Amino acid sequence: MEISLEELGALVGNFFWPFIRIAALFMVAPIFGARTVPVRIRIILAVVMTLVLQSSLQSTEAIEPLSSNGILVILQQLAIGIVMGLILQIMFAALVMAGQLMATTMGLGFASMVDPQNGVQVTMLGQFYLIISTLFFLAIDGHLIVLQLLLDSFTVLPINGAEFPIQIFWELGWFVSQMFIAAVLISLPVLIGVLLVNLGFGVMTRAAPQLNIFAVGFPTTMLAGFILMFLSLPVLFPLMESLFSNSFVFLRLLVN
Repeated sequence: MEISLEELGALVGNFFWPFIRIAALFMVAPIFGARTVPVRIRIILAVVMTLVLQSSLQSTEAIEPLSSNGILVILQQLAIGIVMGLILQIMFAALVMAGQLMATTMGLGFASMVDPQNGVQVTMLGQFYLIISTLFFLAIDGHLIVLQLLLDSFTVLPINGAEFPIQIFWELGWFVSQMFIAAVLISLPVLIGVLLVNLGFGVMTRAAPQLNIFAVGFPTTMLAGFILMFLSLPVLFPLMESLFSNSFVFLRLLVN
């Protein structure tokens, strides 16, 4: 069976254009794009996922990669994949930020370690919340939901080099503000509790100036913070479920 040059170009294009979007998502999204996952593994995952999804995708028209339209298509696919990955990164960053706020309030801001997923310095409480959120994300099949949304994005945002909707970036800014509010709400019980403890120490210092507040205040503040963290754990998982659910809804609205 002979294959013409046009048919060969169409076959290559049907793999190449979806691969760019999928690879961009895998390079940016959490878990898939963690620094502990080698770039070679991410590329292999993107290739395998492209081959799996290729049968479910509509065939695209032949586009010359080096033409002006081809460059626009490449930029479009990169933008879609990166934006989807950033939304997931912001979702996890909200929980890390909640841990950072708690650690700073409890006096544990100096106890930091390298985050193996992003390669940056985070507090131990931030890393703790990152691990919990990652396990929770996998437990609710979040990775499968992301792959389903990725497949749906090819239907709503087809590969045609059309203009990328600029309002997505405004909506992304609104999403960042909502994630900041969520981080504050998650850390609010510890923040308020530690603040009340510090106010109590302030009253004690005024009443008994000879009290060595530095010897008593620091361990008491840490102990109160950990107790409040433990007491707020039953509320944490519903908040995380709501946070992930809202993020997936926003991601679905974005690709729609």
